[in-house]
Amino acid sequence: MNRRLQSAIIASLAVAALGLTGCASDQGGEAAAGGKLSYEDSPLNKYLSAGYGEYDEDTAIADSKQIEESTAACMAEEGFDYVPVDQSQNMSFDMDDQEDRETEEWVAANGYGMTQSPEDVAAQQEQAESYVDPNQDYVASLSEGEQTAYYEVLYGPPQTEDMMNEDGSSEYNWEEAGCSGSAQHEVNGDNPSEDKAHKPLFDAISKFYEKLQKDPAVQELDGAWAACMADTGHPDYKAKQDAINAASELSNALYNNDTGEAPSDEALAEVRAGEIEIALADFTCSEKVDYNDSMLKLQFKLEEQFVDDHKAELDAFAADNEQGE
Repeated sequence: MNRRLQSAIIASLAVAALGLTGCASDQGGEAAAGGKLSYEDSPLNKYLSAGYGEYDEDTAIADSKQIEESTAACMAEEGFDYVPVDQSQNMSFDMDDQEDRETEEWVAANGYGMTQSPEDVAAQQEQAESYVDPNQDYVASLSEGEQTAYYEVLYGPPQTEDMMNEDGSSEYNWEEAGCSGSAQHEVNGDNPSEDKAHKPLFDAISKFYEKLQKDPAVQELDGAWAACMADTGHPDYKAKQDAINAASELSNALYNNDTGEAPSDEALAEVRAGEIEIALADFTCSEKVDYNDSMLKLQFKLEEQFVDDHKAELDAFAADNEQGE
């Protein structure tokens, strides 16, 4: 069973539905210590995180190592060499960074953190160029046909148009993702939210958060936030998610071009400035109307009713998770 907190899945639903930023992070139940609410205080989270232990950096590195070793064993069974890749340098669970993101100083310098600075891009490129894949020499020694077979065994057959949805997306199936997919499934297990037995529960949770957006108290809070945003020169945003979407569209536009070329430093700087302007206004107005804490109070109150209405399904989900821990 995957040891990652199930609350992260549910928190992501709430974040997507309500436009909350920062509040879905693991902050150790700050409300109990007199601080602001966090998703740790969620009535739903208490059920959905049952059976899941702490998932920290050491655990992530250990899991990654096990996945790589399982991948190597699988590749060997298929007649290919594979050297496990050390992924530890790409992992960080620094909660201090998350706390920094919730400060005005960080937002004023980074916006929502969507658009990298030219300096960040350069550092990332330098890191990518310095990386040496321990398998590249072996793959290079294979014929073209053998390379095709190698990657198909490692990652599964390439996606075709017939396998994609109308919007170009596709459903992930670990059984069709080669040795990499089977190794990840071996370590992480099934995603509980995709278990058919619990699908009605997760469908109900998704609908709950969609309905929450239309709650009069939520709309009143959005209205107070929107009025503040209008006063700062941003009258087009009627809900918090509108601001986040606008910044996301600015960032995405940098890379949605026909040339495939990376954006210039000037373009990056311009979009980054626009994102920071939106995010800073959002931060200021959210603080003014106490948006995040007020939203979580409303959400948790309605979650209590949801828990009462779906207690049997939630108890069953928690029991299954505890058995598979």
